[in-house]
Amino acid sequence: MNNIIKGKQIQESDQWTEIITPRNRLFDLRLKEVWRYRDLLTLFVKRDLASQYRQTVLGPIWHVIQPVLTTIMFLVLFNKIAKIPTDNIPPIIFYMSGIAIWNYFSTCFTSTSNTFITNAGIFGKVYFPRLIMPLSIVCSNMVKFAIQLGLLVSTMLYYYVTGAFSFNIGLHTLLIPIIVLVMAGLGLGLGIIISSLTTKYRDLTVLINFGIGLLMYITPVAYPLSFVKDSSYRTIILLNPLSPLIESFRYAVLGTGTFDPLLFLYSVAFMIITLFAGMVIFSKVEKTFMDTV
Repeated sequence: MNNIIKGKQIQESDQWTEIITPRNRLFDLRLKEVWRYRDLLTLFVKRDLASQYRQTVLGPIWHVIQPVLTTIMFLVLFNKIAKIPTDNIPPIIFYMSGIAIWNYFSTCFTSTSNTFITNAGIFGKVYFPRLIMPLSIVCSNMVKFAIQLGLLVSTMLYYYVTGAFSFNIGLHTLLIPIIVLVMAGLGLGLGIIISSLTTKYRDLTVLINFGIGLLMYITPVAYPLSFVKDSSYRTIILLNPLSPLIESFRYAVLGTGTFDPLLFLYSVAFMIITLFAGMVIFSKVEKTFMDTV
């Protein structure tokens, strides 16, 4: 009898440290819970970085080779053959600046768009805020972007020393982290929306991989926005929220080019709406995605 009483006392004294309940409200995003799991976020970022370079010969050097080869291709096709101007900016620097920020967005977007499918095994075994996974992808891609930004700065310094190009550092340089954060938000928001849809429609993955390549051509990566100022499809390019960000990034890094505050605010507003809508859809789908994946 004494053992039974002691057992009841021990059971009553136990307190749960975590209670998992379903998300019944539409806007129940639980962002505080994501902050509590920030150590897990750091762990996933380290895992992503390690998996990228595991069993590779060149490791992070691939992040240098890819923009260099793309720049050479753009130089031949758009500068030498198509004769598209680069607004008095050396073509190599012009293309590298666009490629660096574009690669960051496209990698974040395509990687997060497969969140539910590629991590179904982990999601089905242990509980943690599912938003941690796409957030870790966005953070780990910062390393790749930093490497490519370093390559761009090194090239700019070479042109500056040789007297071929002059750039300046000022208040416009402070726009760089803001633009990167907006790009990260766009990639994350659009990615988790697509990820939520691919739990039922797998062929969207093929469409995204194909569509991201086409999207680059209506974004001023290989040409300046001034090149299409008199074109009939200029409105389409301006409606693309990535266009002001690419132009603003060139202005922030090089100190030359165009910066339109209204267009930039349009991109920021588009990012906020997309990110909020993505988190709402993501949290709604995560309750039932194991039944469809």
